[in-house]
Amino acid sequence: MDSTSIPTPGDVAPRQSALSNKITHVLSTSYADLDIRDALDILDRRRFQNTSEARRQLRLDVQKEVIDCNGEIIKEFGQVAEQLRGIGIVISRLNAVYEGMQKHVAAAQRETGSVVKETNLLLSQKQDVDKKQRLLELITAHFSLPPEDFDALTSITERVDDQFFKALNKLKRIHEDCQLLLGSENQTLGLDIMEQSSSTLNKAFEKLYRWVQWEFKALNLENMQISSTIRRALRVLAERPTLFESCLGFLAKSREQMLSEAFLAALTGSFQSDERSHSKPIELSAHDPMRYVGDMLAWTHSATVSEREALEVLFISDGGELARGIQAGLESDPWSRSAGDDVQKFDGVRALNDLVNRSLFGVGGILRQRVEQVISSHDESTLAYRIANLINFYRSTFEKLLGKEATILGVLGALHKSALRQFRILMRERTMEIQADLRQAPADLNAPRFLMEALEQVQDLMKSYETSYSPASSQEADTEIIFKEALDPSMESCDSMHADLEEPSDGIFLLNCLIAVRNALTAFSFTTARVSKVDRRSHELVQKLIDHQHAFFLHTSGLHPLVVALAPFLEKADDLEAMAALPLLQPHALTRTSQTLDEFLSTAVLDATENLKLLQGSKLVHDITEEATSRFCKDFEFIEGRILAIDEHHSTEEEDEDSRVPLRSVFPRTSEEIRVLLS
Repeated sequence: MDSTSIPTPGDVAPRQSALSNKITHVLSTSYADLDIRDALDILDRRRFQNTSEARRQLRLDVQKEVIDCNGEIIKEFGQVAEQLRGIGIVISRLNAVYEGMQKHVAAAQRETGSVVKETNLLLSQKQDVDKKQRLLELITAHFSLPPEDFDALTSITERVDDQFFKALNKLKRIHEDCQLLLGSENQTLGLDIMEQSSSTLNKAFEKLYRWVQWEFKALNLENMQISSTIRRALRVLAERPTLFESCLGFLAKSREQMLSEAFLAALTGSFQSDERSHSKPIELSAHDPMRYVGDMLAWTHSATVSEREALEVLFISDGGELARGIQAGLESDPWSRSAGDDVQKFDGVRALNDLVNRSLFGVGGILRQRVEQVISSHDESTLAYRIANLINFYRSTFEKLLGKEATILGVLGALHKSALRQFRILMRERTMEIQADLRQAPADLNAPRFLMEALEQVQDLMKSYETSYSPASSQEADTEIIFKEALDPSMESCDSMHADLEEPSDGIFLLNCLIAVRNALTAFSFTTARVSKVDRRSHELVQKLIDHQHAFFLHTSGLHPLVVALAPFLEKADDLEAMAALPLLQPHALTRTSQTLDEFLSTAVLDATENLKLLQGSKLVHDITEEATSRFCKDFEFIEGRILAIDEHHSTEEEDEDSRVPLRSVFPRTSEEIRVLLS
């Protein structure tokens, strides 16, 4: 056997190692690699057969393809190099042309340098001119008015509409912005623009002023409706307080004339239109003075309310803008007010009331003339007072409506004074008649007829005052004139009659008069002060009647001398001795006094009541008699106490008791018996 065919252990080991390496290399190769996949794909397309010959041929084929590819690349790069050489030639030519052009440009720059400098200077100047041109256009656009706006503000043929107010607002803004120009170094432009704008503003306000006056003339004064344009014009015109007040004065004058004519038409029924021809003339009720005066006052009040409502939309809803306009006008025109005067804040309500007052001036004059004629042509005092109350009621109503400074309040105040003056005159004439016919008091001592008539008149006046809705705080002060003119003179006459009467008739007569007065006044809640005064006077008269009844008891009972005689003494030993020695306390004198007392007690109450039988009010008679009886009982207790003290004093002395008669034995009546008999 050939030794070469059998491998030795030394040869087997390297082969196994190479094989294992290849196997390991194959197993470790990642077939996810793109290059491996591409190689496998190429082999698949070549339909490669895995043989040793095919493997040797594959290497050769691959190397041949690589060599062919490289040759093609070299060939193509040769063409590129040829083209680059052509480009280089072109670039060389371009460089030569550029150098020539550069030489020409340098020569041209040398030749045109002065021209370029001059051009740059001109361009710089042109930029400055453009800036000034733009600035001029802006100033012109801001500080000048277009011709159509200027015509709208100054031309009398142009209407006052939105364009007018827009142009006016723009002009006012221009006038205000002129202050910025006046702050610059060159003030000529600002002064010129301000002069032009001021002149145009004055013309615009003058046009607006005349337009408002014209619109006021065209208003329907009977049914006045102020349009929004007129209201807007007045708000703008408020910046010129003088023109604004002039417009309001013109409106007030027109309204005054219209209201005066309407009032005369309402009085006489001479209406110019058929709208109110169905209303009855107020003068048809002239035969009834209260209704006549009431209708005139009611018409005036109705006209005032309507006038205020018509003008309220101007001064209340637009009051804020009017206030700002007037404030701006006063601040911008300080020389229009007196030196030292402060700028007063515009009050829409006050301005409204002032305009209504001026509108009612003519009506107030007519009203005053007619009412004064009514007052002076009637000689009934109650009517004069009722008219005064009616006027006072409307005066308080107008005060709430127009404020305390209303002109119509002055008219009503004068009429109220005139009515009260007529009332006083008539009442004083009646008082003079009463005093002229003054006679003696009635035989029954009741209130005289003239007092009862005066009380009836006072009650009528009080009822009239109750319907005047006067405030409770002033009721007593207001009714004092009634007492002073209608009641006090009659009471003074009663006082004169009372002075001619004897006691107690004088007190009874005057007390009856006061009772009648009190009964007449207690029906009214606002006579408390006067009733209290009557009660105080009545109390004084009652006390005098009680004193008279008391004196009647003392004198008729015969106890008066004893009371007078015992009054100076006290219950001391010396005084008791002196009292015992008095002649009136001697047994025989005291016996006569006791008999007189017994006679008196049988008819004492009846006699005392008879003295007051003409006094009105049985309860009052009873109260007076009871009080006088109480005083008489106290006097009797005083006498009884002195008599008992004298007897007790004598019983303690060491004398012969048989020689002295106890006073108690001759004067046995006790105070308890007296109270029972007089009760």
